[in-house]
Amino acid sequence: MRIAVIPGDGIGVETTAEAVKAIRAVGEVFGRRFDLEMLPWGAEHFLQTGVTIPPDGYAMLRDQFDAVFIGALGDPRVPDNRHARDILLGTRFELDLYVNYRPVKLLDARLCPLKDRTPADVNFVVFRENTEGLYVSIGGRFKPGTEDEIAIQEELNTYKGVHRIVKHAFEFAQAHGRRRVCMSDKSNAMAQGHALWQRVFKELAPQYPGIEARHLYIDALALLLIQNPAQFDVIVTNNLFGDIITDLGAALQGGLGLAASGNLHPGKTSMFEPVHGSAPPLAGKNVANPMGAILSAALMLDHLGLTAEAAAVEAAVQAAVNARQGTREIGGTLGTRETGDAIAQGVSKGTPQG
Repeated sequence: MRIAVIPGDGIGVETTAEAVKAIRAVGEVFGRRFDLEMLPWGAEHFLQTGVTIPPDGYAMLRDQFDAVFIGALGDPRVPDNRHARDILLGTRFELDLYVNYRPVKLLDARLCPLKDRTPADVNFVVFRENTEGLYVSIGGRFKPGTEDEIAIQEELNTYKGVHRIVKHAFEFAQAHGRRRVCMSDKSNAMAQGHALWQRVFKELAPQYPGIEARHLYIDALALLLIQNPAQFDVIVTNNLFGDIITDLGAALQGGLGLAASGNLHPGKTSMFEPVHGSAPPLAGKNVANPMGAILSAALMLDHLGLTAEAAAVEAAVQAAVNARQGTREIGGTLGTRETGDAIAQGVSKGTPQG
């Protein structure tokens, strides 16, 4: 399998290296051959060449690779982060990666900021519409930098876009034994665009009679996630709201260093990334938690149909968390590289399944 790897910037380079280490361990244990092609795109490449992504970059990712793994992007030397916008958001839009898939799973009760919560209480999935909403950059600024400045940012919702992400959420719930799907919007205040979400949700819900369909306004959802996350199985929402509540979900599972994500177009080349930032002040210090990157690699393996291999990586991460073989925020004393080594060794000691 051919996998494009874009290490990114800052700590992205370091955590991506540990994800690659886990993938190679899987290859050795399961007898899989992974052709990992390292692409230099990032801030350093942009500063040296003026190129964010080559003219044929998106087509190359789509046509020549089975999957894309990308590290965190962002560098203060590029104040407008144009390279990150072109590489990350550009790939989402150009490859039509309309599903942002964020599992929120607590690995150890001691990592949850809520008292008396167990892994059974924090185990849900968020599906965020990934190609529409406020992130399509419709709008502009008039008279910038003056007292008369006007800034407009418009939200785009299409029937096709809303229908396919809501349908994906129901299909996932049905396939994985999840009993509840919650759709969240702000239709009481954003009546025009979010009326479409209401219409589609009400249209699709009856097609899945075994699944409880629930609607919540986004502010109510945020409150209830803190009060009782156990009541949620699958959440589906728009681009902006999904961006916000998935970071809230990451806090519930122990922090962004443990959060994994996939940007999917089912059946086509998809992209996987940890959701922590590039954290330039921490770069090169061997302190970043690589578990989110490694778990993102597990999502990628599962998406590619390698379910046993993905399970082996997840089990190795779980074992490392249980043994506190990790960085400081999970109660460990290891650095980035040492944490990656421990997880790769855990994969290597595992027994191939299937």
